[in-house]
Amino acid sequence: MVTQFGQIVLFLLVGTLIAFFALALSFVLRSVGRDSKKTIPYECGLEPIGTPFVSMDVRFYIFALLFVIFDIEALYILPWAVAFKGLGMVALIEMMVFMLILFVGLIYAWRKGGLQWK
Repeated sequence: MVTQFGQIVLFLLVGTLIAFFALALSFVLRSVGRDSKKTIPYECGLEPIGTPFVSMDVRFYIFALLFVIFDIEALYILPWAVAFKGLGMVALIEMMVFMLILFVGLIYAWRKGGLQWK
């Protein structure tokens, strides 16, 4: 009978063997021939025009970060609201502080123009 520590070692050993097997298989099955057509970026079979490295506008990142912040807010508020009756007054105060911090961040982003798309 294998002990619990032996099960962990066996699990790690099997995982390592699977990883090495996948790497070895990809090394054996890879294509060796490299021509100029295989090294260009794929654009529906057409010759690419210009460089593939395009600088993105910072506004995309700001909108994405704001979305993530307020999406995480919803993830924290929903379980809190479900379990609110059993949490008490301390949890209410903690949630109000959390909401105040997020509200101050929203006002800051609003004043800096982070919510305007020009």
